[in-house]
Amino acid sequence: MILETTIIIIYTTAILLIFLYALAQLNLLYNYLSSKKKDDTCETFDFSNPDEIPLVTIQLPVFNEMYVMERLLDNIALIDYPKDKLEIQVLDDSTDETVETTRLHIEQLKKTGLDIKHITRTDRSGFKAGALKEGLKIAKGEYIAIFDADFLPKKNWLKCTIPYFKDDKIGVVQTRWGHINRNYSILTKIQAFALDAHFTLEQVGRNSKGHFINFNGTAGIWRKECIIDAGNWEGDTLTEDLDLSYRAQLKNWKFKYLEDVETPAELPVVISAARSQQFRWNKGGAENFRKMLWRVIKSDNISIKTKIHGLLHLLNSTMFLNVFIVAVLSIPMLYIKNEYAHLRFYFYFMSFFVLSTVIFFICYWFMYKQIYGSGFKKFFGYVGMFFTFFSIAMGFSLHNSIAVIEGHIGKRSEFVRTPKFNISTIKDSWKGNKYLRKKLSLNVIIEGILMLYFGFGLYSAFIVGDQGGDFGLFPFHLMLFLGFGYVFFKSLTSKI
Repeated sequence: MILETTIIIIYTTAILLIFLYALAQLNLLYNYLSSKKKDDTCETFDFSNPDEIPLVTIQLPVFNEMYVMERLLDNIALIDYPKDKLEIQVLDDSTDETVETTRLHIEQLKKTGLDIKHITRTDRSGFKAGALKEGLKIAKGEYIAIFDADFLPKKNWLKCTIPYFKDDKIGVVQTRWGHINRNYSILTKIQAFALDAHFTLEQVGRNSKGHFINFNGTAGIWRKECIIDAGNWEGDTLTEDLDLSYRAQLKNWKFKYLEDVETPAELPVVISAARSQQFRWNKGGAENFRKMLWRVIKSDNISIKTKIHGLLHLLNSTMFLNVFIVAVLSIPMLYIKNEYAHLRFYFYFMSFFVLSTVIFFICYWFMYKQIYGSGFKKFFGYVGMFFTFFSIAMGFSLHNSIAVIEGHIGKRSEFVRTPKFNISTIKDSWKGNKYLRKKLSLNVIIEGILMLYFGFGLYSAFIVGDQGGDFGLFPFHLMLFLGFGYVFFKSLTSKI
């Protein structure tokens, strides 16, 4: 009974943590809906007065971006802002032939009157954070806009964001990500679904009540003074954006989130690229939890509620670990339930997991209809998307759990960039991308084994107990079987 008791305790703890996270999401939904009833009264610069138009530096941190570099530079060159008030820094850490092609392209853009500089380093110390910090030393601008290589800000982007810095307490203005290739595949659809939830429900839900949010690494703009005051960029985590965001807000800087300003970007179209991005984000989240835990708890200038939301925010990625634990232990729990009749009441209590799923379903519906619209047809499409998203997200849970564990135990790893593709329609192909890794990870093999394991869970539903089976966990195991199957087979085919 010792083994059974241990399994029950671990399973219960993981389920309760997921439920707590679900309740936090429900609170964010309430905040989100409440924010819609309020008018934005934030002071803004008057751009009709030339004296109120500040000097801005746009930083473009890039590394081996053969497929999108030309698109990025041409797009940034179209930004509508007085040329005498705009500086562009191309922070190029590339190690391939793009260094030269980028240099030549920049020379051509300079001839149009753009103040654009090509800044290279002899080493990549600090990775993206190091490049941003290096550029900041010589940046002319009072405000620093940052765009990753796959982002395509609209012409009026600076005019939609800079005015909010009229409030001298605002340190960051962040915009919502858009997705130029949302409908390319199931993979891009579920990535867009997850990001849309973050950029509506979570960012607005936190920001509207003064809770901590994060600069998302791109498509946002910093007050230079805020970066310096918060301690500048640091490269000791894989998510330097989350790190600096929390340090700035702990020093009482305010963040302004603009849901209505969309900045289009390209989603990874190959699962190996999505894997590297997910690994970096989830490990970085865990690293920042370790780094910021006591700073948030000990801070005497933020409320208890903001502390709770902050800690749950930093633990976002750890939910993958809890989901993975619940998934793996759910099959032993199925047998324990049918072996020990006296534990039946406990298993009714464990319906918390179903309740958590219902909460997520409700929360994400409000996000979905904000993006796609409402109505019966849209809702029917949402149901399919929700369960597809949940299945594939659970299929990523092993990969992301490894990232989370590494982050929590302090294992250091290199900043691995996400390969870009310049793909926006189904006609475009990612085949032949030189930056894709062809080596098959051991994790993929384990994901294949887990697919079979949850297939056994489906079979178990028919044979456990003496009452003709138990199908309570059948839908859960079906989603896990399909999710791990999708991730396994997609990972195999991406190597061909």
